[in-house]
Amino acid sequence: MDNSTVSPAEGDDRRTRPRVGHIQFLNCLPLYWGLARTGTLLDLELSKDTPERLSEQLVRGDLDIGPVTLIEFLKNADELVALPDIAVGCDGPVMSCVIVSQLPLEQLDGARVALGSTSRTSVRLAQLLLAERYGVTPDYYTCPPDLGLMMQEADAAVLIGDAALRANLHDAPRLGLQVHDLGQMWKEWTGLPFVFAVWAARKDYLASHPDYVEKVHEAFLASRDLSLEEVTKVAEQAARWESFDAEVLERYFTTLDFRFGPDQLAGVREFARRTGPTTGFPADVKVELLGG
Repeated sequence: MDNSTVSPAEGDDRRTRPRVGHIQFLNCLPLYWGLARTGTLLDLELSKDTPERLSEQLVRGDLDIGPVTLIEFLKNADELVALPDIAVGCDGPVMSCVIVSQLPLEQLDGARVALGSTSRTSVRLAQLLLAERYGVTPDYYTCPPDLGLMMQEADAAVLIGDAALRANLHDAPRLGLQVHDLGQMWKEWTGLPFVFAVWAARKDYLASHPDYVEKVHEAFLASRDLSLEEVTKVAEQAARWESFDAEVLERYFTTLDFRFGPDQLAGVREFARRTGPTTGFPADVKVELLGG
């Protein structure tokens, strides 16, 4: 994606770079690591933030293209077009979306469960699994994602992202707590992959800048593919700054599923069917794909 392919049409006084979101969790590092290597980074106006804030910015129109949590995408599907073959999800374990518990999950009815995140998708998935697979209705409350403090007041905690990875690999084993992987639980229950966030473009931006959207999509696919080809190097570089060693990070990056094809779409539709009416979108919500 060189400048000649993304420069605006003559007479267009708009900015020249698409405003693109970047989730500042480790799980998205492979989607961005390759951008500098492929020479694309300077063509984008990147905004780093949490998944929730980036979702809000995309829905509000402060971003043109970017990651959006699955629930926010489904709630705003009329205004957004998903980019095919790129997402953050899992087809089995995810490692970084977990329920950490002092009790067996079937004993959590009425128990205090701390939600260490405002991530509506992961929280809704945890609530769905506990209610429908384990038949329990805990007493949920939200708090900062500090596992030690959570376990002083709660019987279990839902954690996502880097905090979940730390809890899963370091803190929970040390504290003798059970770790339940939400991705694995969903896979065992439905047989389908789970998608936590999709990449989407605003329909109004796509209408006015179709070439930009296509080029950004191509850039992220190329970045993802390069990062996974060189995943050992990506993990070694990330380990310099993170509290996880390179071997753990390589396992994490290759456990995650960055695809968004027919199987992942089936997982999205199953989640929508099970949660839509109680979460703010139709059970049969239409997911529109770029080029579809």
